[in-house]
Amino acid sequence: MNFNPALVVPEIYFLAMILVLLLQSLGARRVRLPVQRWVILAAAIGFVLTLTSFGARGTMFWKVYRLDAMSQFFKVVIAFGFLAAVANAAHQPTLEEGKRADYFMFLGFSSLGLMILASSVELIAMYLALELSAYSLYAVIPLRARDPRAAEAAVKYILFGAVATALSLYGLSYIMAVQHTTYVTELAKHTWAFAQVPMAVVGLSLFLAGMFYKLALFPFHFWAPDVYQGASNETAAYVATLPKMGAVVILVRLAAMLKPGLEITTILAVLGAVSMTYGNFAALAQKDLKRLLGFSSVAHAGYVMVGLVAGTALGLAAAAFYAMAYLLMNLLCFWVISRVAVDGRNLEFADLNGLYKRAPALAFSLAAGAFALVGLPPTVGFIGKFFLITAAWNQGYNWLVVILVVNSAIAIYYYLSLVRHAYTEDKTPEAAPLPDTRAFSLVGAGLLAAVVLLLGIVPAPVFEFAVRAGTSLLP
Repeated sequence: MNFNPALVVPEIYFLAMILVLLLQSLGARRVRLPVQRWVILAAAIGFVLTLTSFGARGTMFWKVYRLDAMSQFFKVVIAFGFLAAVANAAHQPTLEEGKRADYFMFLGFSSLGLMILASSVELIAMYLALELSAYSLYAVIPLRARDPRAAEAAVKYILFGAVATALSLYGLSYIMAVQHTTYVTELAKHTWAFAQVPMAVVGLSLFLAGMFYKLALFPFHFWAPDVYQGASNETAAYVATLPKMGAVVILVRLAAMLKPGLEITTILAVLGAVSMTYGNFAALAQKDLKRLLGFSSVAHAGYVMVGLVAGTALGLAAAAFYAMAYLLMNLLCFWVISRVAVDGRNLEFADLNGLYKRAPALAFSLAAGAFALVGLPPTVGFIGKFFLITAAWNQGYNWLVVILVVNSAIAIYYYLSLVRHAYTEDKTPEAAPLPDTRAFSLVGAGLLAAVVLLLGIVPAPVFEFAVRAGTSLLP
């Protein structure tokens, strides 16, 4: 076994941070350290360390753990997402003071699992890392001031997660029985045609079900709207974004060994088409903003499939880039929702009325997030969809590209309804508390909005790196 600590500095740092949070959680009754004051700084240091480790390359643990361009790309995205998530949850109103250390500890465990997942290139290691990231969330979803909706959301998340886990393990047994290996590099050398290895294709389909669950891809999406609605705004912001990075990095690695026209690739394309269509039409009927974003995530999961089925380095890069764009866009929208809902309630469209008067900076940031989710220039959402379309065109799935464009047009109605209520409706709900307009809240919204706009205007450096990462994965 070869182990080089210098290659996994971010993972070691995250583990140390988690242990400190664990010690503070165990001694919370005697030591009253303001965890929210230092955990943001610790997360920021973790993000910087991950950036400095961007060029790390190598393999460890009998080639089970690989540091390559794709893994480092996703680790930076995960570290940034963790920083934004803990900053968003620093003043969570529905979380008891004595549970804050526990809350951030579990979020840290989940992020550590996702970072390990990004470097896992063996199916069993992928499964274990995925479960590490998932079990932590089972504990934080019900933390919402004894709200019964949060308990219901946690039960649904656990039950659906158990089913998805069982399917993945069952599929893994099929793959091992037929292909006699669980290493992705070795699996890429085998055929995946149904006519030659039907059991292996069935096994891979079942294994991918666990990833589809995390990604909220149809038909494994049923948990998403209910969990987003039941969890606190800050917890929903994490659940809606970071776990999907883990699912996408696995799908990108596994899609690299598939070719257009294979049965499993066609299944991905069909599920993507159904997911984006169902998600957008279901979102049209929603009034609760978190349920709307829940169905929106179902649609965006379908968009990611467009890049995965292309079978080229450009397609893999487009899927990775769009996953990053999705994280940024949703974190921005959830940041604004959490700032408006200072009492922790679930927001509806009417709660945004007159936001441009009450908090102009938050209204602008919400508009930037909504425009990005629609896919309007000059946002990262627009350029992300453009990369997906160009990658999949003339690769045998032009019909899927057309469905993506049509669904983007459908989504305009409910996304721009956020902007319409914020800027054109003046009748605010009675006794509605004022939004949080402290400097911390406005700076956070401004920084996220700036990143969403900047990556839409200057995407080349990030996307070119993603293309190099995708090229390195292809056999």
